[in-house]
Amino acid sequence: MQLYEHTAAELSRMLQSREVSSVEVVRSFLERIDQVDSYLKAFITQTPVTALDTAGEIDSGRMRGENLHPLAGVPVAIKDNISTMDLRTTCASRILENYIPPFDATAAAAVKRAGMPILGKTNLDEFAMGSSTENSAFFPTRNPWDPQRVPGGSSGGSAVAVAAGMAPLALGSDTGGSIRQPASLCGVTGLRPTYGRVSRYGLVAFASSLDQIGTVSLNAFDCALLLNLVAGHDPLDSTSLPGAVPDYTAGLEPGTKGLRVGVISYSSTEGFDPEVTETVQKAAALLEEHGAEVGEVSLSLTDYGLSAYYLIAPSEASSNLGRYDGIRYGYSAAGDNIETMFSRTRGEGFGPEVKRRVMIGTYALSAGYYDAYYLKAMQVRTLIRREYEKAFKKFDLLLGAASPTPAFKIGEKIGDPLQMYLSDVCNITDSLAGVPSLAVPGGFHSSGLPLGLQLTARPLQEQLLLKTARFFEAYRGQVSLRPGLEFIEKGGGSSAV
Repeated sequence: MQLYEHTAAELSRMLQSREVSSVEVVRSFLERIDQVDSYLKAFITQTPVTALDTAGEIDSGRMRGENLHPLAGVPVAIKDNISTMDLRTTCASRILENYIPPFDATAAAAVKRAGMPILGKTNLDEFAMGSSTENSAFFPTRNPWDPQRVPGGSSGGSAVAVAAGMAPLALGSDTGGSIRQPASLCGVTGLRPTYGRVSRYGLVAFASSLDQIGTVSLNAFDCALLLNLVAGHDPLDSTSLPGAVPDYTAGLEPGTKGLRVGVISYSSTEGFDPEVTETVQKAAALLEEHGAEVGEVSLSLTDYGLSAYYLIAPSEASSNLGRYDGIRYGYSAAGDNIETMFSRTRGEGFGPEVKRRVMIGTYALSAGYYDAYYLKAMQVRTLIRREYEKAFKKFDLLLGAASPTPAFKIGEKIGDPLQMYLSDVCNITDSLAGVPSLAVPGGFHSSGLPLGLQLTARPLQEQLLLKTARFFEAYRGQVSLRPGLEFIEKGGGSSAV
């Protein structure tokens, strides 16, 4: 078994017992990246030298008997909209193609303090706006289960890096499903924590009231390890939640006796693959068989949630992206005057989807339309939060699909924005309500593609999500969740890519 095939927890144990060195671990992942990333394109920027330097420092510290973090020496990948000091942070956009931040995001700083070697920055839809990682200004990322299909988005690069063995852990961001949907399509575990549980400081803003940094991992325990590291109050983020952070790795023994589970009944299942619905039903039956109390819950505002999200998020984006003017930093186009320079900078620097959302948001916030669009969407958001509060009076946990379909083909939806937006229908209301939500592998489609389950809980109940995910992992058994990558010929190219 190669080192890159191990989980983060296994690597942590092996490093602490000195069975292997961090340099050996990092080299294994770098070799894996060299082997497969030219086909999958998970990384925008790779950092092998820095990763090996960090690994060497950790090995030296361990030899001296220093008290190191459990994740010291375990490598990590970071989504390329999370600021990393002295390391290019592009947001997969031409407008930030050569931007090097002078500071670390709080989450990135925590990773560095723990001594985790950073393998590189992962690809995404430009400014995290998309559901397929096709909107990257540089290249699309491919699903390791089938390179003709998308990995989901916008954290597609992070999901692929973990699924394909190029990183044991990754940080992503989730605004309307950008961790959970790609985790589902790539067969890994993805957590969007409670809004404010992980600092947003240094996360390049898309929609500030919705954005949240989260984790991508092979399993729930690995997710808990990384969440332990990055969660907590941060005075640099005004929306950061106060209070102590629990040990998320504690109390994760799988068990569901007495757990009250509400199975989400969608007002419309149009566009849902029947096998997705069947996977959720099988999961509910398994929970009930092992002592959970299972009932049905109707979130009647789901249909309105999609419309509300695609007014609120673009409105906030139109405000946040106003800072890219070609003057302060980033790409700058030539012009005879300020107005021309500003127009050309944004016209050449932003891709089609970013322009589309900025225009939608600017229109929704414009005089005469604010009350009719943005304000009304915010009122719907309040109703959605109340609907969740009502559901959680009856149930401890909500169970549903993490994506209405398995991974779709590259190019299949990119020309139809509405169909692409509908890919997020399972995820958006959780984001609007600000509650924690986790995607966990639920099985496989008849096509061989992975299908994900989505678990949702009350605010700050991440431990319950992780404990329930561990239950599903226990009953999944030893079924491999690693894609075979048969399309990559040994030592050669691939006709499939």
